[in-house]
Amino acid sequence: MMKYKLFGSKTGLYASEIILGAANFGTRKGYGASPDESKKILAAYQEAGGNFIDISDLYQFGEAEEIVGEFLNGQRNNFIVCSKYTKSSDIKPAISNYGNHRKSMKQAVEASLKRLKTDYIDIYMPHFDDGVTPLDEIIRGLDDLVKEGKILYSGLTNFPAWKAAAIGSSTKLTALQIEYNLLQRTADRELIPMAQEFGLGIMMYSPMAGGLLTGKYRTGESGRITMGQNSNYKEDEKTKAIIDELILISKEVDATPGQVAFAWVLSKDTFPLIGARKISHFEDSLKATTIRLTEQHLATLDKLSEISLGYPHDLLATVRSSK
Repeated sequence: MMKYKLFGSKTGLYASEIILGAANFGTRKGYGASPDESKKILAAYQEAGGNFIDISDLYQFGEAEEIVGEFLNGQRNNFIVCSKYTKSSDIKPAISNYGNHRKSMKQAVEASLKRLKTDYIDIYMPHFDDGVTPLDEIIRGLDDLVKEGKILYSGLTNFPAWKAAAIGSSTKLTALQIEYNLLQRTADRELIPMAQEFGLGIMMYSPMAGGLLTGKYRTGESGRITMGQNSNYKEDEKTKAIIDELILISKEVDATPGQVAFAWVLSKDTFPLIGARKISHFEDSLKATTIRLTEQHLATLDKLSEISLGYPHDLLATVRSSK
């Protein structure tokens, strides 16, 4: 069974240590899990003690929200639901329905509520920084939705740290969702320290880098990367070294490379997402909660995947170490 912990330091909300990502629920985009397979995954997640589902109106053009809404019927209050807006659920959204402005926000939340068959969303956030909507407009819109009771908490995903900090200093943000894995640690520079300073619950998506860290693409298997825009991917030297180490560690702890990669993200004391297209994928990923990586394992993976923090962090580290 999963463990539970407080979501950030400014709420009393207990969430399961792993979030179920619903991006693959549905097939309207031509790639994903059928409604029946999606509900099997949802049921298995619930059986394992999971209570936190991440979704967006963008996922499968709204079908993912519909599937989750049907599953939650009669047990809505037992789950934390996080949904997102920006790009709309429409295949070709009108320009007035796209972005983070209040019109888009209002229309998106109303449509999501209907698809989810609920009268409130626990956590709601813009899916992307659209680059044009004034921050004050986003702040006012999210605050109004909280006052109206349509959402309980607000958050951000895929925003620069300076914008997230500006919004967080003016409204009661609760969550920050970021991409984070052994191949993507840019958030170490600004986003994670900012979130910790504000006491936000940190949600980490793509913990296995689209399946790349499982090593499956080396053997010709298909997945999100080969079926998407990065179908001609190549391993660079750093990626190869990390996957090679994952394979070595997996043999030591009797696990798969993907499970080790997921366990490494779990060690960061945040809330990683499991995204699954098949029940077997979910069950395989869930086993990461039982893996016990040693301090040496973690240190080796930390070292192989570390990034330069850049200016001013590198300069400050040098100055401070010279005292």
